[in-house]
Amino acid sequence: MEFQNLLINNRGAVRTITINRPSKLNALNHETISELQVAFDQAREDGSVRVVVLAGSGEKAFVAGADIAELSALSAVDAHRFSRAGQRMMRTIELLGKPVIARIQGFALGGGLEIAMSCHLRIGSEQARLGLPEITLGLLPGFGGTQRMLRLAGRAATLELCLLGAPVDAQRAYQLGLLGRVVASDSLDQEVDSVADQLAASAPHALAGILDAVLVGGEGSSAEGMDYESKAFAVCTTTADMREGTSAFLERRKPHFTGA
Repeated sequence: MEFQNLLINNRGAVRTITINRPSKLNALNHETISELQVAFDQAREDGSVRVVVLAGSGEKAFVAGADIAELSALSAVDAHRFSRAGQRMMRTIELLGKPVIARIQGFALGGGLEIAMSCHLRIGSEQARLGLPEITLGLLPGFGGTQRMLRLAGRAATLELCLLGAPVDAQRAYQLGLLGRVVASDSLDQEVDSVADQLAASAPHALAGILDAVLVGGEGSSAEGMDYESKAFAVCTTTADMREGTSAFLERRKPHFTGA
């Protein structure tokens, strides 16, 4: 498929998906959401891809939100379909089974923060500004923002950001758990690449098991989560990655046991 609003780049086992609408600050319209759905479906099915980086083109914004011009023309029925399409796409990211890193520079507002929160890791520059300003448009988040922020930042922070609509800076976002790391703007690409390379070199079955245990098992009771973890652990013990990893570990430990 030839994308109109996305750029796809592969660097070894790392695939970068860049939302490329700089004149609109990478705002999410229906076409872009549909393309993202296809792009992440392809990344899930491509065995050569172990890690995905989601980025926005330009320096001003990761994603500045939904496309307001398109949104304002929707009927209630169409708006519901738009919301559900965005939620479905972001759930695909969340359950990809491969780590997804959001590279956040500039603004990540509204739908931009919502898609960032569906990623597993979020690395932002010092210039990043994050928020859910839908209240200022007479709306509320429609792509899962209330629910993911509640789980990431807690009820008090979620109500403050959603009810007041004001964005927070990178350091405040880090304190709330909306960003996992904050780096200087000129170090952002280096940090993202370093984390992506570490993940790409990690055991894929173990990565998938961790994601499944946390994201799926964590939605149920503690007992259900333990069951997910146990099953993922059992699967990993049968993989070549585990055998190679334990052999290497024991080899490194041998001098400590032999006194060599």
